[in-house]
Amino acid sequence: MRRTATPEPPTREAELLAELSAVYREAEEVFRGWTCQASTECCRFGITGREPYVTSIELAAVRRAIASRGGPRALQGIVRAGGTGAPEPPTAGGDAGRRRALPQAAERRCPMLTDAGRCAIYAARPLGCRTFFCDRASAGSPVRHNDVTRLVRKVQDVAARHEPGGDLGRPLTRALADANPGAAGGPSRARARRAR
Repeated sequence: MRRTATPEPPTREAELLAELSAVYREAEEVFRGWTCQASTECCRFGITGREPYVTSIELAAVRRAIASRGGPRALQGIVRAGGTGAPEPPTAGGDAGRRRALPQAAERRCPMLTDAGRCAIYAARPLGCRTFFCDRASAGSPVRHNDVTRLVRKVQDVAARHEPGGDLGRPLTRALADANPGAAGGPSRARARRAR
């Protein structure tokens, strides 16, 4: 039997993750000069009413970042301990450290946000986290809607080649729960569909 030239799945995923990284670098160029006051407001989905949607390839990058931190249980400890990964929040001046007072459940805090106000997987954060800035952000050069749309389409193209339907984004917390059977209390829907 002849072997095909198709790369093995881990190799193929690594190549697609490299493409995703290239899109993330392009996003950094598009948003050059934009800075965040580290309010972590965008990481509190209940406050903003927004949550980043992730494609299958972005979820793969997040899962790899979680695995590199020791897995979901280790990540929970890192989050509670304050962890590292993102730049230090500002320590002086302004209201950057002030947040709206909501019960933690109502904040719907990103599971990657550490108690110290940092992203535990900052280098692997999804495109939605790279392109959303709250009102407290300092704007760099104007960013055209077309530039953001182009970046989204590039990520979707990579995700469509990652897995069938991978380009269809899902809210980050739901995607993580579906990908982590222990967190959701059962097998992921994607795995259940494949098993049929």
